[in-house]
Amino acid sequence: MKIQTKLLLPVLFLLALYPLQAQKFQGLAKTPPMGWNSWNKFACDVSEKMIREEADAMAASGLKEAGYQYIVIDDCWQVSRDSLGFIVPDPQRFPSGIKALADYVHSKGLKFGIYSCAGDKTCAGRPAGRGHEYQDALMYAKWGVDYLKYDWCNTGKMNAEEAYSTMRDALFAAGRPIVFSLCEWGNNKPWLWGAAVGHLWRTTGDIYNCFDCKKNNGNWFANGVLQILDMQNGLRKFAGPDHWNDPDMLEVGNGMPANEDKAHFTMWCMLAAPLIAGNDLRNMSPETKAILTNKEAIAINQDTLGIQGFKFAAKDSVETWMKPLCGGKWAVCLLNRSKVSRSVDLDWKSMSVTDSLSQREFNTSKEIFKIKDIWQNKEGGDTRKPLKAVIPTHDVLCLKLYRKE
Repeated sequence: MKIQTKLLLPVLFLLALYPLQAQKFQGLAKTPPMGWNSWNKFACDVSEKMIREEADAMAASGLKEAGYQYIVIDDCWQVSRDSLGFIVPDPQRFPSGIKALADYVHSKGLKFGIYSCAGDKTCAGRPAGRGHEYQDALMYAKWGVDYLKYDWCNTGKMNAEEAYSTMRDALFAAGRPIVFSLCEWGNNKPWLWGAAVGHLWRTTGDIYNCFDCKKNNGNWFANGVLQILDMQNGLRKFAGPDHWNDPDMLEVGNGMPANEDKAHFTMWCMLAAPLIAGNDLRNMSPETKAILTNKEAIAINQDTLGIQGFKFAAKDSVETWMKPLCGGKWAVCLLNRSKVSRSVDLDWKSMSVTDSLSQREFNTSKEIFKIKDIWQNKEGGDTRKPLKAVIPTHDVLCLKLYRKE
């Protein structure tokens, strides 16, 4: 109790400072965050033992070297509040406490993330942040948290921008730089105000482990990969370094066929979306590991230009997506949405693209590009010849185009 009493005074001090320090920490997410979150695979079945093992797996499997940083506990780590209102972790599942767990994650050269919610209770009915924002922010700083996913359940008539801004201010006042992930589901158009509040914001409801379907959960629907992809239309202008559209976490390795996992991962890279894995890192197939650690695909996602890709054309259920990259390069992705294979015949000379967002032009009559297939990891000629290929069902052909010297 003495420790908690000591914590209460700083909370009151932080509240007094709040009007002078209303801002987010800058520069924490210059490229889309990469990491792992417990929810998609484990839901409420979380424990310090499992989180330590996932951190071990990230460090040992090649994911850390590929750029993944964050180990994030989602809902159900918390059980109550103490007599002063401070959040209490589940003593059965987290007997060593959250700080010890964060220290362990940090010892692996990784960063530690945690979950809460803007409402009275979290989505799983646990204690949430409403009315305790400054207390919670102070505790997160004390524990060594690096990333906060903040959900939107049980919020009643709360104003989303104000609620998330309160938590932003509390995090800033606590003094520890923490990436702030706004899990607002897109209901209140967070892309219009999120850049000043957080580092990423959800644009949709929850993802479902399915490539092309919806799941009816009674009063809400979870969406498959293609459904979420379609919901990103018109949002790219709001994203960029330190403020990203978030189409929800990855389902790679959770049961879809390898071709669908590959297409899912590739499109999230084209969207410059956060790459937050949601599978069991301790038990990955070689195919899952190869997808999650593909350096060329990740380079498209992490490109420092920070421009989200866009759909350029669609024909016979095959969409052509383009993403401008730094150094004059482009990523071009052909996505086959159909249930059968499709043949494509792409005449580069017929493509003339001007992207007003990046002020970039793609014109093969002015310059020749070399072509690299990022999944085959091989060069494939240049744009002087048409591209002919067969794309299997629910798969992609993703190319990186370089200026020919």
